[in-house]
Amino acid sequence: MHLTLHTDYALRTLLYLTHFPDRRIGTLEISTAFNISKHHLVRVVQTLADAEFVTASMGRGGGISLTIPPDQIRIGDVVRACEPNFKMVECFEVESNTCPIISVCGLKAPLADAINKFVEALNQYTLADIIRKDSQDHFVQLLNIQPVVSKTNSML
Repeated sequence: MHLTLHTDYALRTLLYLTHFPDRRIGTLEISTAFNISKHHLVRVVQTLADAEFVTASMGRGGGISLTIPPDQIRIGDVVRACEPNFKMVECFEVESNTCPIISVCGLKAPLADAINKFVEALNQYTLADIIRKDSQDHFVQLLNIQPVVSKTNSML
């Protein structure tokens, strides 16, 4: 199984926000810390906002923050929100499936079951579970975090 960069960046964003619960964070700060495209990160933040994991606002005082506490954000739910298709094989996509053996193949059900078990396994952990309690200083040091404040202090 391979998760997309979109999901990877979503998880990193949530981890980042968990380390700074007392302030709204701009996307420029996160994209700089992880050396990722700000444009891509804005799309990731939109996905997280649509799934109600974060609140995002633009303008003065804008930025992003967690909508719910880290101990209520299940990792599998984040992955499911960011990887909505999980189309492991062609037959998962009914509209474009051209597999000639679909009527006699029993592979789709076991693969779907595996995906569900994968998400269930991840849902045994919350965002709070994957943050080491003593990691704040080390996290900041590893990423060389310097809060980025733009002239407009906007999310975008």
